[in-house]
Amino acid sequence: MRIGIVGGVDRNAGALQGIAHARGHQLELHTGVLASAASAATLRALVGRSELVVIVTDINSHNGVRTARREAQRRQRSLKLVRRMGATQFAALLAGLGQVDAGAA
Repeated sequence: MRIGIVGGVDRNAGALQGIAHARGHQLELHTGVLASAASAATLRALVGRSELVVIVTDINSHNGVRTARREAQRRQRSLKLVRRMGATQFAALLAGLGQVDAGAA
């Protein structure tokens, strides 16, 4: 699954990438900073490529959250809002995805 995380994950990028890769997922990250039209376009493109969009609300601009939510809803992408996202929280999120998939089978 391709997962996009929006907001405040700069320091944990390597750890999150490793966790996603180890579980067979692709991960893309965006800081959530929308200082220019190019950064907004990059955010919209990330949402468009992602099957699941995770928005970190604690370390993100209101505009970044609003834009990511609107784009995810417009493109009918699965959406998860979280206050914070560290390696432990991300691993738990992926484990939960696996349980949902197993329950559907």
